[in-house]
Amino acid sequence: MRNPSHSVSALSLSLLALVSQPLLAEPGHYNQVALRAEVSQEVAHDLMQVSLYSEAQDKDPAKLAAQITQTINQALTQARASQGVTVSLGNRNSYPIYGGDNRKISAWRERAELRLESADFAALSQLTGQLLEHLKIGNMSFSIASATQKNSEDALLQDAINAFKARAQLATSALGGKDYKLVSLSLNGGGFQPPMPMRMGAMKSMAMADAAPTPEIEAGSSQVSVSAEGVIEVLLP
Repeated sequence: MRNPSHSVSALSLSLLALVSQPLLAEPGHYNQVALRAEVSQEVAHDLMQVSLYSEAQDKDPAKLAAQITQTINQALTQARASQGVTVSLGNRNSYPIYGGDNRKISAWRERAELRLESADFAALSQLTGQLLEHLKIGNMSFSIASATQKNSEDALLQDAINAFKARAQLATSALGGKDYKLVSLSLNGGGFQPPMPMRMGAMKSMAMADAAPTPEIEAGSSQVSVSAEGVIEVLLP
């Protein structure tokens, strides 16, 4: 298992095309232009989420519920003992299974979920491998922590403003103006987080008695961006 790289890629600047559509300005406000500039960078995922579940079937719904509860409670106790891992219960549901005539219930099936989250990929990966002895993986995903995204957006604010200024100056020159004044400006953060596939192919042998199988981690990264949108008024000679 390898740790995700924390190196941030070089800043990529994406300036969107100049919007030259007329604005609904108040009377006497002329030569106004709407502009938008955006800057972005790739940020490594630093949060890992794992969803595990227990699922079983039995003719006796009470017996089935007790079995699922016991399995989940054991997993909860084990997960809570792992430092740095946030543990919570997910969905739990049961439904009847009908016989061949679709009229009589032949059995019941029940499923309960356990959700784990941690910034310590090694600890959560090890815990996941241990819990796989009694549970199954429903989903594994990666994301950027809220604090990390905020810090990344804060670092991009000045770049977004500089990008907007450059676009404003370009628009002023294109219209033959001598200068411009800022009418309004808004700064918006955001990002694109693509789905991260889970690699489960490289797992330790299930036959190993002295170690639980551990999924291989591919955390990946997401794009964090900040846009500057505003209106300028071009001052003509």
